[in-house]
Amino acid sequence: MVTTPPSAGNAALAMFNLAGRTALITGARRGIGRAIAVALAAQGAAIAIHHAGADAEEHDDAASVLAEITAAGGKAANFAANLASAGAGTALAARIGAELAPVDILVLNASIELVEDYTEITSEHFDRQVAINLRAPLELLQALVPGMKARGWGRVLGIGSVQQYRPARDMMVYAGSKAMQLSWMTNLARQVAGSGVTANTLAPGAIWTARNDARMSDPEHRAHMEARIPVGRLGRPDDLVGAALLFCSDAGQYINGASLLVDGGLAVV
Repeated sequence: MVTTPPSAGNAALAMFNLAGRTALITGARRGIGRAIAVALAAQGAAIAIHHAGADAEEHDDAASVLAEITAAGGKAANFAANLASAGAGTALAARIGAELAPVDILVLNASIELVEDYTEITSEHFDRQVAINLRAPLELLQALVPGMKARGWGRVLGIGSVQQYRPARDMMVYAGSKAMQLSWMTNLARQVAGSGVTANTLAPGAIWTARNDARMSDPEHRAHMEARIPVGRLGRPDDLVGAALLFCSDAGQYINGASLLVDGGLAVV
């Protein structure tokens, strides 16, 4: 039987296939994390859906993500973990390895932002943001990246923010944590170079998610933001999907240490 070789287009698309890979997306119950989780599942990855598990709403949201993925024929499991607790990242990595599979793709999406003037920042607020935005991600990197290197394939994707370049005056700790994450991804990219593992960052701009719904729903604030964004609209979680798929697949195997703004041009005006 004569077979037709795949076209160049089909070969390129095949590079986005994630069958046989396992991805952990922190903060995957809604917003950007959910959009990335569903997209990676659609490409064949088994998904570890992380959520904080603090209340019934979070459990319901995570169950909804799980239902969406499995209804489409994908594989996923929910994992609750309060990343504000010391050792939570290490414990989460161990649970996923035991209950699902070793993690090949780590998407560091979970974070917390507390809006306040720098003169009002308390030790409690500082510690909580640092714990979730930095300490837990470091624990996950320490637990998961060595295994990726040993297996010869891995992807680490930090979800940063336009604030790592243009910090908001009332989010000093949050913006600083995103700048530090960018430094970490650059540092890690150097250390994993040549091992089959890559480390990159996506920097979203003004993305309308549940976390900032109150502000974005205000017509005056929304009009002000849309006037500042060159493409003329607020971003949506799905706007991050294409770039995330590139960084998390073989299609992005030659991209390491990059930071990509997904902000409608906000950072350049």
